[in-house]
Amino acid sequence: MENFIAWAFGTSSNTNSLGNQFRQKRMIFFKNQLDRIPKPIKILDIGGYEEFWINAGLTDRSGIHITILNLESSKTKHKNLISVKGNATNLSAYSDNSFDIAFSNSVIEHLYNSDQQLKMAYEIMRVGKYHYVQTPNKYFIIEPHYLLPYFQFIPKSIRFYILTKTKFSRFKKWSSNEAQQYLDEILLLSEKDMKELFPSSKLTKEKFMGMTKSFVVHNFEI
Repeated sequence: MENFIAWAFGTSSNTNSLGNQFRQKRMIFFKNQLDRIPKPIKILDIGGYEEFWINAGLTDRSGIHITILNLESSKTKHKNLISVKGNATNLSAYSDNSFDIAFSNSVIEHLYNSDQQLKMAYEIMRVGKYHYVQTPNKYFIIEPHYLLPYFQFIPKSIRFYILTKTKFSRFKKWSSNEAQQYLDEILLLSEKDMKELFPSSKLTKEKFMGMTKSFVVHNFEI
C-alpha cells in the first residue's frame, strides 16, 4: 500500500511516481526534436532544476548546453548545466533568439496572475528560436498540485481549511505559509488561455483515461 501511495501521489520529482512517468513520456518528443537541431544547442530552462535534466538523461551530453533560470541561482554538478538568477517575466539580459530553445515545464501556472503569464509567454517566444512550454489543464478532474478532484474550483477559504486542517491533500497537513503561498501563486490555464498566450504555436494534449491532463505548446517543425 505504501508503494502504491508513493507511485500514485508522489511528486513528479520522484522517479518512481506516476507523475514522473507522464513527464518521461512527454520528454520523448522533446528529445526527438533535439536530434533534428544542429549542435551545439543552447537551452534556457525557465524555472527548472538540475534533477529534471538528470532524470531526462540530458546531463553531460556533448553539444547540449542548458541554462537553468530561477529567482535564485544554485550550484550544479554537471558541466553542461549552469544555474543563473533571473525572472521569467523579464529576460532583458538576453537578446532576441539568443537560445535555440526556451523551455519551461509546469511553471507558467505559478505566476499569480494573467498579466505575469502574458509577460512570460512573450519573453519565451522572444529569446528562443524554438520554444516548448508545458502546463496542467485547468479543467482536468484532478488538481495536480494538491491531488484533489476539482479542488481548483473551490473557494480559497475552504481550500485553505482543507489543506491546513486535514490530510486529504497528499496525505499531509500543509503549514499555513505553504498553503497560502500555493493558493496565491497558482493560476491554472485552459486550452483557450494557452492559445491566446502562444497564438502561433502548435498545441498538443496529454491524455489520461481519455481526458486532457496537460498541454504543451511548441513551434518545432514537425
